[in-house]
Amino acid sequence: MSTAHKNKALATFLAVILGSVGAHRFYLRGSLDKLGLVHLTALPIAGLAHGLAPEADWFFRALPLLLSAVVGMIAALVLGVMADEKFDTTYNPHSGKQSQSKWYLVLLLVITMLLGMTLMIFTLVRLVDLLYTGGAYG
Repeated sequence: MSTAHKNKALATFLAVILGSVGAHRFYLRGSLDKLGLVHLTALPIAGLAHGLAPEADWFFRALPLLLSAVVGMIAALVLGVMADEKFDTTYNPHSGKQSQSKWYLVLLLVITMLLGMTLMIFTLVRLVDLLYTGGAYG
């Protein structure tokens, strides 16, 4: 019995671009993946925060999406550096094909590190600024 072959580079790309809504989890594990659904709940939680506290700083309203995006970036790095054999064992056990990482996966990982670290540092700095100074620095 053969199943669809999951592409490691596509899974990494989805984690970078749409990781905050769990697209990589749904691609790899199906539409009922529990952690993917947890990622997806970041959208209504952010909407609820916007509706219940419209006067709150934009950062607090976007915080669920930002945290989910940081987790998505970490997942992208984990998927991208995973050995092809381990990726196939985990996500392609019955596909009949073998994954072969290409050069663009390395480029995607470098971009992921830049974006992910920038997002994580921004989130931490802004959170500390708001919690300890009340937003005195912007």
